Amino acid sequence: MTSAQTPTPLRCPTCGAEVAAVDSFCESCGSELTPSADPPTPAADETPISLSRPVTPEAPTDPPAAARPCAECGGVVGADGYCETCGTRAPRERDHYTELPADWVAAVSDRGVRHHRNEDASAIAADAEPNSRAVLVVCDGVSTSQDSDVASLAAARRARDVLVSLRPAGIGPVASRVGALASAIRSAAAQANTAVVDNSTADADSTASCTFVAAVLEGDLIVYGNVGDSRAYWIPDLGGTERAQQLTQDDSVAQVRIESGVARSEAENGPQAHAITKWLGRDSPGFEPRTGSLTVNADGWLLVCSDGLWNYASEADALQQLVGELSPGQPGPAALAQALVDWACEQGGKDNITVALARHTAVAGSQG
Repeated sequence: MTSAQTPTPLRCPTCGAEVAAVDSFCESCGSELTPSADPPTPAADETPISLSRPVTPEAPTDPPAAARPCAECGGVVGADGYCETCGTRAPRERDHYTELPADWVAAVSDRGVRHHRNEDASAIAADAEPNSRAVLVVCDGVSTSQDSDVASLAAARRARDVLVSLRPAGIGPVASRVGALASAIRSAAAQANTAVVDNSTADADSTASCTFVAAVLEGDLIVYGNVGDSRAYWIPDLGGTERAQQLTQDDSVAQVRIESGVARSEAENGPQAHAITKWLGRDSPGFEPRTGSLTVNADGWLLVCSDGLWNYASEADALQQLVGELSPGQPGPAALAQALVDWACEQGGKDNITVALARHTAVAGSQG
């Protein structure tokens, strides 16, 4: 994805969008590119970004990990991340990770096939009791901006922590609960924006920025908000009467074209399709999330994802069919999230892919 930032010398020959020297495809139109530079190789003292502790400008990484076996030959992986026997680079922790705070909530984030690093980030939390409370946050770093991988992870964690600490119950009717949770999501977005600023360089040519989507599931109520084009969906199980829905609405050039009457398939695959009109970061034109809510009465999944997944299945009905095909026997959320990531990689994996899921089980007698 791209945002309206300082132009770079390189542009896609097909659509004119800005591209980096290491890119093998255009993120705006999908055209194949010939990289003019190799992906950056981590310095000898570079270590994976920790997924278990906060990111700060002063200490964004953990100390070197203990020696571990090489996946290729079984040799020892050195502190520089390369096998001391065969020289193969070991995957970084950020390249692929799974979060499983409870057995009904999980997230998987993956580098994908074509990118040299994972600029997506998830941060999730859940109470142990199924159908109680889950918080799902996904941020997608803008690939043309500096330090977007660090900033997106910091933003996702900060937002998650805000939503975990703010547990507004509202007073009386459902509308009060919705209003209280929507306010919490707005606070989370504001704090996430601060985290991006705190973890980016002010004088960079292209300062760090990322998208934001958060959803809270409490019982049968989903409240959500987003900035940019990462999305939340409600995916009921196949066979019921409830329809799958895309909950969020993108802040993107494609969405503007859709609202002007252009067919979704054309808008989402045309020039500048993934150019976003709002984002988190120092140069953001606005980071107030668009919020909404939905009461659900069926078994199904709250799905929050980056465009690395919905690139290949944008319509809610298409995602519902896909989830149905990938989830015979109702696997746990971690297995289903991994299956969705694997499927996106099989379609080309042209972007980083993040999928967060929370399972909703309808109260007996209320299922649609």
